Amino acid sequence: MELNPALSNGLSSAPASTSGSATSLASDFDTFLQMLTAQARYQDPLEPIDSSEYSAQLAQFSMVEQQVRTNDLLGELGASLGSSNIASLAGWVGMEARAVAPMRFEGKPITISPNPASISDNVDLVVLDAEGEEVARKQIPVSSDPVTWDGTDNDGDTLPFGTYSFKVESFAKDELLISDPAEVYGRITEAQALNGETVLIFEGGTAVLSSHVTALRQAGT
Repeated sequence: MELNPALSNGLSSAPASTSGSATSLASDFDTFLQMLTAQARYQDPLEPIDSSEYSAQLAQFSMVEQQVRTNDLLGELGASLGSSNIASLAGWVGMEARAVAPMRFEGKPITISPNPASISDNVDLVVLDAEGEEVARKQIPVSSDPVTWDGTDNDGDTLPFGTYSFKVESFAKDELLISDPAEVYGRITEAQALNGETVLIFEGGTAVLSSHVTALRQAGT
């Protein structure tokens, strides 16, 4: 998935601006400290600095010092949050997620999680190709237990590698009760943070939002 160039540019330019402001403020702080020290050192003993003026300068010094420390803490917090976000993205990679999404068939069976109508007496798993055309159909139990599709059509011939989607049709007395998209399990190979959303990339390139995932499991289980 390609990152929006405008978003990419915005993200890359933000740290430089923050860093420049922090550097400028730190420089002002050092200059102010040097001037205050020199003023105290070279003041005329016969006409010392007015105490109220000196107190005001010390208060200003304290404010500048506090601002520098605040900026440092904000920088550390930003770095910590960035590391935390990356760590949370890394936790998705390698897991198998369940969601309604097309899945790429490349020779390995695909696990489907059906949810047929409980009052049905017959349930079919329907396989659709990338154009939405039915290419296979098989009867499955009236159960929500996972089933697998081995990539074959109704004649047992292996279909071409490609992207397929699935739906479950529930029947009662030969009458179609409901036809629902079926959830599938896919292995996550990449996780991205994009516009405030976590986008998961499955093997084969299918992308799905993490908010659409209904279950997770260890790969191979």
